[in-house]
Amino acid sequence: MAKTKELSKDVRDKIVDLHKAGMGYKTIAKQLGEKVTTVGAIIRKWKKHKRTVNLPRPGAPCKISPRGVAMIMRTVRNQPRTTREDLVNDLKAAGTIVTKKTIGNTLRREGLKSCSARKVPLLKKAHIHARLKFANEHLNDSEDNWVKVLWSDETKMELFGVNSTRRVWRRRNAAYDPKNTIPTVKHGGGNIMLWGCFSAKGTGQLHRIKGTMDEAMYRQILGENLLPSARALKMGHGWVFQHDNDPKHTAKATKEWLKKKHIKVLEWPSQSPDLNPIENLEGAEGLSCQTSASKP
Repeated sequence: MAKTKELSKDVRDKIVDLHKAGMGYKTIAKQLGEKVTTVGAIIRKWKKHKRTVNLPRPGAPCKISPRGVAMIMRTVRNQPRTTREDLVNDLKAAGTIVTKKTIGNTLRREGLKSCSARKVPLLKKAHIHARLKFANEHLNDSEDNWVKVLWSDETKMELFGVNSTRRVWRRRNAAYDPKNTIPTVKHGGGNIMLWGCFSAKGTGQLHRIKGTMDEAMYRQILGENLLPSARALKMGHGWVFQHDNDPKHTAKATKEWLKKKHIKVLEWPSQSPDLNPIENLEGAEGLSCQTSASKP
């Protein structure tokens, strides 16, 4: 059906004025040359809304019913890794045909956005208790205590791409909800392995690890890089060394070497790389540290 031309406001007002003067629908329609149904619709609108201009239009109706929105929100809440294609198929099975773009718009209106899932350590109950114990023990430590810590870690550098990521639908402050994260474990591949350290005073030496590192190689790395870094950073007396619980770090020979060098070690909970601030330094395109001249 062809779209009819809307009457001007003057004509609509004229219809209402003639109706107020006592004329009937047919008489008004004949006098103005309009259809009786059009005259009746304008008069009924005026009686109901006391106006002759068009009311604001609500826009295109939502393609997904409130029940459908509730269904996809329930699915995403229980399984944040659900894809838009999965939700399209779920609605299709329920009798609603929509596109992935419509799904994305609906989720954004509900306060969600697609984000890369954060990677966190795979924690067992013992790890959780140890981390909580560590946090409580250091809850009231002053800033001066942390300034004395020399943080260290080994890291791998991806030369030919980065690890794949997954996206999740989450709210702004829910990045570390367990449903929105991807658990990781330490031992994996890598083309270049590096050891580095840093403190509140700056970055220490960076050492490239060639081959497979064992206890003896680790002690050699510490001997050539740890103490020189502490001196270069002017850590002074009473500084504390931090490394994780890798077996090479906790080996008896390594502990004896650290004790012989009078290096105090910060007790560290297992599976807690995210507690080490050096992780933030490593994430910015690797450790921006001073490379050891003897070990390029």
